[in-house]
Amino acid sequence: MNPVRALVRQAAIQRNVITRRAIHSSPAALSDALFVHRDTAENNPNIPFEFNADNKKRIEEILKKYPPQYKKAAIMPLLDLGQRQHGFTSISVMNEVARLLEVPPMRVYEVATFYTMFNREPVGKNFLQLCTTTPCQLGGCGSTKILDTIKEHLGINVGETTKDGLFTLVEVECAGACVNAPVMAINDDYYEDLTPETTKKLLDNIKAGKPIKAGPQTGRHTCEPAPGVYTTLNSEPYGPGFKVRSDL
Repeated sequence: MNPVRALVRQAAIQRNVITRRAIHSSPAALSDALFVHRDTAENNPNIPFEFNADNKKRIEEILKKYPPQYKKAAIMPLLDLGQRQHGFTSISVMNEVARLLEVPPMRVYEVATFYTMFNREPVGKNFLQLCTTTPCQLGGCGSTKILDTIKEHLGINVGETTKDGLFTLVEVECAGACVNAPVMAINDDYYEDLTPETTKKLLDNIKAGKPIKAGPQTGRHTCEPAPGVYTTLNSEPYGPGFKVRSDL
């Protein structure tokens, strides 16, 4: 080979080696959510589902909110009704919603797999959604301690259901109650300012069938400063014209 060509070729090879960039990718985020349906004994299209009489009346009222040509907008409220009646959003629930709203079943599947409020598999009677994002990690005793307490007290891990079907535990991103962290939703209600002790008491009361009170578990009324009111709204509010010139 011509010496000049050899030098040019070698320089090109070195340049390609120097400018070559390795491709990096983030690790795949794993989830315990179900996105692809798999027939099971308790969740398959052969299991019939029909809304009960009360929910049929509710559906009639819901559909009145939408023009007939846009009744597909009622997919979410109807799925919610179906989940509350059936216990979870089964394939039969989704197919019935699609039939009532006259839309392709895939349109309903798309909604059910997008929103985490719809449980695609059976869950316990008490659905525990513990927030483990940064504010709840830092607030109070920290959500990590609450998570460890629940797992130890109930004998289950995240994504599992107790053998008696009473509890299912999941982690959620943000419950939107950061000022009352740590916080856990049990079905439709929030339980805030949790400690390992109050968490155990909540779970034990549920097991015993005793009533539990939603909201802060430390005596706070809502979200006032935890140790006391300090100077926050500690006196009569100022009246109109406070510190305003009299000639204005």
